[in-house]
Amino acid sequence: MHGIHDTEPAGRWEDAFLSGNGEYGIMVFGHPHRERIVHNHHRYVLPNSSCGMSPPAVADRLEHVRDLILAGKREQAQREFSDGRPMAWTQPFHPGHVLHLDSASTAGRVDHYRRSSDFATGEVRVTWSADDREWVRRAFVSRPDAVAVVEITGPRLDLAVRLSGDVPGHPPEVTVATSAHATRSGEASLAAVGTYPAGQGAAGFIGVTRVVATGGQVTVDGDVATVHKATRVVLLTRMDRSVTAPRADALQETLAELPADYDRLLARHAAVHGELYARAELDLGVSEHDRRLPVRELIARAGTAELDAALVEAMFHSGRYLLLSSCGVLPPRLTGLWLGAWGAAWSGDYTTDANLNLQMAGAVSTGMPELIAGYAALIGGQIEDWRTNARAIYGARGVLAPSRTDGEHGLLFHLDDEWPWPMWPAGADWLLFPLHEYWQMTGDDAFLAGTLAPWLIETATFFEDVLTRADDEGHVVIVPSYSPEAGPRDGRGVAGINATMDIAAARHALITAAGVCAYLDIERAAAGRWRALADRLPPYRVDDHGALAEWVWPGLETADDHRHVSHLYPVWPLHDITPDDTPDLAAAARIALLRRGDENFSAHGSLHRALCAARLKDGETARANLLKILKRNMVFRSLMTSHNPDLEIYNADAAHCLPAVVAEMLVDSRPGIVELLPALPPEWSSGSLRGIVTRARVTLEELSWDLRDGTVRAVLRSTKEQSITLVCRGAREAAGRRRRVDLPSRTPVTVTVRLAPGSPSN
Repeated sequence: MHGIHDTEPAGRWEDAFLSGNGEYGIMVFGHPHRERIVHNHHRYVLPNSSCGMSPPAVADRLEHVRDLILAGKREQAQREFSDGRPMAWTQPFHPGHVLHLDSASTAGRVDHYRRSSDFATGEVRVTWSADDREWVRRAFVSRPDAVAVVEITGPRLDLAVRLSGDVPGHPPEVTVATSAHATRSGEASLAAVGTYPAGQGAAGFIGVTRVVATGGQVTVDGDVATVHKATRVVLLTRMDRSVTAPRADALQETLAELPADYDRLLARHAAVHGELYARAELDLGVSEHDRRLPVRELIARAGTAELDAALVEAMFHSGRYLLLSSCGVLPPRLTGLWLGAWGAAWSGDYTTDANLNLQMAGAVSTGMPELIAGYAALIGGQIEDWRTNARAIYGARGVLAPSRTDGEHGLLFHLDDEWPWPMWPAGADWLLFPLHEYWQMTGDDAFLAGTLAPWLIETATFFEDVLTRADDEGHVVIVPSYSPEAGPRDGRGVAGINATMDIAAARHALITAAGVCAYLDIERAAAGRWRALADRLPPYRVDDHGALAEWVWPGLETADDHRHVSHLYPVWPLHDITPDDTPDLAAAARIALLRRGDENFSAHGSLHRALCAARLKDGETARANLLKILKRNMVFRSLMTSHNPDLEIYNADAAHCLPAVVAEMLVDSRPGIVELLPALPPEWSSGSLRGIVTRARVTLEELSWDLRDGTVRAVLRSTKEQSITLVCRGAREAAGRRRRVDLPSRTPVTVTVRLAPGSPSN
């Protein structure tokens, strides 16, 4: 259940099995006699001309730009608010070095080949045999020791070991120098030093590997360490990126301090990694036969109209594993933590208008709240840049977030006349929401008071300074406004007025900041102003099709065929529109969801739709959007996913978001409310889910259901004494559909619900 295996080698890096510690990542692939391990580092970005760029200083044009937009001159407004600059991209994420493991006899027999990935330990293992002798390669990346570890064992090991920069797409302006030297008996040190073009920022990157052989000899010739007649080889690797020219000696010294003992290092890592990973589990009643299928056979089952339980179960566990492995010093990039070629699409950065939040959606809810630290670190390291954006573009206090970042700064410079990112005021609220949700789920008041509350206050302050225009009815007008990444249907520019996402973000930012200030007993006067300003925001609009409109302004109509569903922000993740509290708007939101075209079937678009559908209790639409990923050849043999169908563009959006989608289909929650099986698909007639953390500060220790028996069982544990409302729409009796449950502090309570025949179908 908690791993995958294959019986054929991976011939390309996209199918490599993966391990990571949130800072380093490795990709294991290739023939067993010619194995390659690509090493990655979260902070490996290639300096480019974006270093030192500033946001456009257009605050003095703001009122003029507003007048232009209100007069219908939206394209002119975009030009005048962009300062005429061309589109600039962030520093692109790039792979590090390759570790080459070449057997002396590359034509040797290979019988009983198997490669496997153990999600519970983070270990990738490759085994094969010949003439009743077995060889084993094991690899992982240690969280506590910050080292990539490889061990090779066999009856006789004759290997050539070297590092290189031989990665597809390697740009000629980046040089990689490699070296090797013997250090002591049976040991050698390898280094690969990459040098960036001068004058644009960092100087380069480096990887150093310590080679330790047992029962044999190690000789060095050029940049190759050759192992003769050993029975065990351990390889320890550390990496770095630096402003000055990288040097190997410091990394060599730290590697020399580590024990060359694979099992000892693995035990230390598995204790940390495994405890986090083990907190949640999905069991969809999959047979042991199906769980033992090689991963390529498992993926091949996806081309049907069925939502295959075996594949979904595997991808739920794999998605949590990959998210855990790529979260640490930073949150996951567009490719997680892994890349096997230069030239990543969209710079392999953090796309912050949708993708990053979707990847992080299940981090806390599936039992890994510690992963939010890297996300908070990303924002904390850039919050001053967000302040600079607000001052330069709007002349305002507070913060304005960019649409993308490379992880090194958060200045808003990715724009041109056609992509008006300075007109997207919702970014800070959107990006801070996962941190507020973390507090809702965990009750971490120290984090709230010390880190989050000041940022929420600054977000509200920004809206207080910017929302200065009003319509004839006294409603605040948000202008300029932008709905990522779609403009109004008329095609006359993408800038607009009162984008639904911006209204939702402004309302949420103002009310949330006011609520947090009341909770902490601070900023009383400001909180009153923010609530009053939120009350002046316009209501959401329903268009002539009965759909929730993307724009709350006359004449601006929704462009339906688009990959983004930004106008459904009030549905997911906000819970601002729900079937219970706002049924008419929820019905309109569902129509908007069904009317939205798929454009290019991008992974993030489909799973964003699935999350919204689950919130609307529409199990069939959630199911259909999950099938868009599984049926269109978007899953690599590592269970990493692609951005587009037919394995086009290596991308972690679907891999990391899928556990959140499954969890939302099975559990929904708000403060004081926990709902069971809101969007259960018919294929999952029985199963269980364990370890889900809810926004009610109640952990669902176990949820089990059996539609044949007509029962649902929930084991609830609250972090505090409280009463909640437990919802199960498919309950046989009306009293079971909404019931009060009294929960003591930290004591599990079991609740059983009888289902009506044919339930749950919503």
